[in-house]
Amino acid sequence: MSEATTEVTLRMAARALGRAGLAHAYGHCSVRLSEHEFLVCAPVPMGQVTPGAEGTVVPVDGPLPEGVLGEVRIHQQLYKTRPEAGGVVRCMPPKIMALSTLRRVPQMRHGMGAYFRAGMALWDSPLLIRDDASAEALAAQMAGMRAGVMRGNGLVTVGESIEEAVVLAWYAEDAAQIELEVLASGLDGVLVSAEEAALRDTWSGGILERMWAYLTFGDPEG
Repeated sequence: MSEATTEVTLRMAARALGRAGLAHAYGHCSVRLSEHEFLVCAPVPMGQVTPGAEGTVVPVDGPLPEGVLGEVRIHQQLYKTRPEAGGVVRCMPPKIMALSTLRRVPQMRHGMGAYFRAGMALWDSPLLIRDDASAEALAAQMAGMRAGVMRGNGLVTVGESIEEAVVLAWYAEDAAQIELEVLASGLDGVLVSAEEAALRDTWSGGILERMWAYLTFGDPEG
């Protein structure tokens, strides 16, 4: 992917997260450029990232460049510890937020929940992560997982691409909505089995591409 194409895709990702109600004034997303660098979106509400708005190149190791938001340290640590990571999303989905205040994360109750069959980490603090030690600890807690839920403070997803990270954020919020509705019913519900989840956790058949197209439909740079 060329640098220009990468910039466009990152802007589309940011706007998709805002348009889907997964982010408001706060949040950010990024895409890996190389082993040593990644590109983070402009430090504005993601739904308001304008066509042509430039992101900032950030080193995987080292201090954040001037003007980059403090919690981008989370992205740094995930890229540092996850060689497969190609994209990271930090967002504020309302259902995830509500469920997190119960110190809960979504369980595997439907097909989209199967993409989190390794679980979701629960970071049990509502405080902003603005120091390297906390970012390192969150990345360690998320080891092997595609998502981390921050109590009263949103969601982090990591994918092999920025498209995957965005789609996973949508899946996580969908799973949280179902979890809340099951809890409200007072019944136990049925969980997806490990065997079912292993088969359902697939991107084949255009699953990722279709959801990405749905989330970015009508984008001015699409």
